[in-house]
Amino acid sequence: MKHRDIDVQFHFSNHVLDAGLRELTRGGQHVPVEPQVFDLLVYLVENRDHVVSKDDLIETVWNGRIVSESTLTSRINAARTAVGDSGKSQAVIRTIARKGFRFVGDVSGALALAGNAIVLPSALGGTPASTQTALAGLPQLQVSPPAVPFADNAAMPFLDRPAIAVLPFTNISGEGEQEYFSDGISEDIITALSKLRWFYVVARNSSFVYKNKSVHLSRIGEELGVGYVVEGSVRKDGDHVRITAQLIDVATGSHVWAERYDRDLKDVFAVQDEITQAVVAAIEPQLYAAESFRSQRKTPDSMDAWDLVMRALQHYWRVTPQDNLVAQALLEKAIAVDPGYGQALSLLAACHTFAAHMGWQEMATAVPVAERVALAAIRADSEDAWAHYALASVYLFTRRFEDSVAEFELALRLNPNFSPARGLYGVVLAYRGLWEAGDAAAREALRLSPRDPFAAIYCGVAGYCQYAGRNYDQAIHFSREALRQRSDFVGAHRVLTASLGMSGQTAAAKVALAALLRAQPNFSLAWLSTQMPFEREMDRAHYLEGFRKAGLG
Repeated sequence: MKHRDIDVQFHFSNHVLDAGLRELTRGGQHVPVEPQVFDLLVYLVENRDHVVSKDDLIETVWNGRIVSESTLTSRINAARTAVGDSGKSQAVIRTIARKGFRFVGDVSGALALAGNAIVLPSALGGTPASTQTALAGLPQLQVSPPAVPFADNAAMPFLDRPAIAVLPFTNISGEGEQEYFSDGISEDIITALSKLRWFYVVARNSSFVYKNKSVHLSRIGEELGVGYVVEGSVRKDGDHVRITAQLIDVATGSHVWAERYDRDLKDVFAVQDEITQAVVAAIEPQLYAAESFRSQRKTPDSMDAWDLVMRALQHYWRVTPQDNLVAQALLEKAIAVDPGYGQALSLLAACHTFAAHMGWQEMATAVPVAERVALAAIRADSEDAWAHYALASVYLFTRRFEDSVAEFELALRLNPNFSPARGLYGVVLAYRGLWEAGDAAAREALRLSPRDPFAAIYCGVAGYCQYAGRNYDQAIHFSREALRQRSDFVGAHRVLTASLGMSGQTAAAKVALAALLRAQPNFSLAWLSTQMPFEREMDRAHYLEGFRKAGLG
């Protein structure tokens, strides 16, 4: 753990962790850290490319000695405090449920040998020959790969998926002290987008090279190796702020998406969080749509695994039985091209679980396949929120409620803006009898992504939650809104039928029941009793009662 002959510095946020001097500074000021906590920090930073297990920490930091869970927890908490993190935000040190911990802050590295600095800053595109010679005799160290732009303006190597850069938002307030706010918006968007495993997001240190510089987007795209750029501006006027953001396709220079946000600055940090959340929630589907459009221009025999996944995703979002089958076929082809492709595996698992949830596939057939594929996706990329989202649904259908909740919550920690996971998290909470929490999750999904293709499903989830809470008028309202958006959504048909039955609207309930049976011909009291994953018998009985009152025998 100690680097006596080599001064190894790790730079992240406004911190410098100097492993040789065993010193942590924040903004140039010394941060007191206990020796054991310092060793833990260094180990996490050096191994930031993977999840570090508790056993790894005990073996390295405590030399294999037996330590209590509370001791380990206290040291992790102390490390978080030292770097300005917390167990709630986990922006720097993330807890991965049942796996361990990972350092997720953006890190750049520097070396100094015998007092002569050998610096590897993020702006260098390669290691000079003299530096390589000096490093040849040193032990191999984990130093962040140099970021672009390259010194010789050479283009970045080809990546197996699209890349995006978030440029520093321009402060047009005319107030220099507002620079921190515009920079903060950019940094938060970078952090949030980095949680999307489907795209590469250029680190802050590289994209901020262009701060206060007038550089053509095509050059930025070439130097950073990105196909998309997010840029924007911030104008503050008294207690009011206007923020514009736009997503640009570098190849064509066209705007894929643009939006303007006007907010009152009652709480600067709350506004910053709100804008970040809104921008990322809007950008994600636009990126998928743009990539899907690109893939459609290719002939089937020229598509690679990424193109196949993008086409599959387009069909997945259409939310029909036929499109779901097409998506499955495209994903199976992508996996045949690249058997270890995490995104293809996770989306295939999600297709099967969603088809089972909608009644398009028999659960006995869909769930085992989904579980096998979801576990393979997690092995391929343990931090892919889609994989944990799919596995959470599997565990719901197999009545492993605690595991389902844990997987949904892990998916949301990995990507807090992942609306489908948040919406279906509401389902598992409702099936556990926690209807108020489930309703809150569904409404949050609607707030995050009101134009989401799954918005009808989030309404249906809210509707069922209201049914579980005996608020039948609200359940009718939400289920009708869901059916207004998607008339074929069987879940909403079920909620509407049962709610009308319980509210005594006999004639309307019979009409709703007929529509339900057209949408789901195999629906029956027996199907409901055996296929719907209620944790509590009282909730099952309550739902059955609604259908009986609606006239289902």
